[in-house]
Amino acid sequence: MTKEKLPVQKKGKKGGEVSERDRYDVWNEMDKLFNQFRSSFNDLFYRTVPQESTARSDIGVMPPVSDIVDHGDEFEMNVELPGVSKDDINIEVTPYNIEVSAKKGEEQEKKGKNWLRKERSNLSYYRTFDLPDEIKSDDVKAEMNDGILSVTMPKENPTPSYESKKVKVK
Repeated sequence: MTKEKLPVQKKGKKGGEVSERDRYDVWNEMDKLFNQFRSSFNDLFYRTVPQESTARSDIGVMPPVSDIVDHGDEFEMNVELPGVSKDDINIEVTPYNIEVSAKKGEEQEKKGKNWLRKERSNLSYYRTFDLPDEIKSDDVKAEMNDGILSVTMPKENPTPSYESKKVKVK
């Protein structure tokens, strides 16, 4: 990979220093910008306007932070749902996707209290995940522990595991 010397102009200065840049840096920068755009768009897309206008800050719907791991014979998904009771979680599965929704803070404002500050809010979580392999919908198991929802989804056809082999370069 060759590096080219490209002029770099600093704000407010004419001309500039010459710095070394990898010609593929442009693509990396474009990838970063696209990821930031997609992340910002998702934040805007999943947030909704609260149903009722109140003095407190109702955030609306948020996509929960999640991890999905492919173990070959099953998918393991962990979803962060802080402050949500297991009774307020809804999980729906089909052979190729899983939908998670949850509500937190369904508390109604109590009249007659002299509030100094009310910062807690109602919050809903919603997210759908498409899965690359068919799962056994009837065998999906979920458990909630310390604000983390763990879902185990056995695959209909497990992915075979292969032993890797080192190839010598000549």
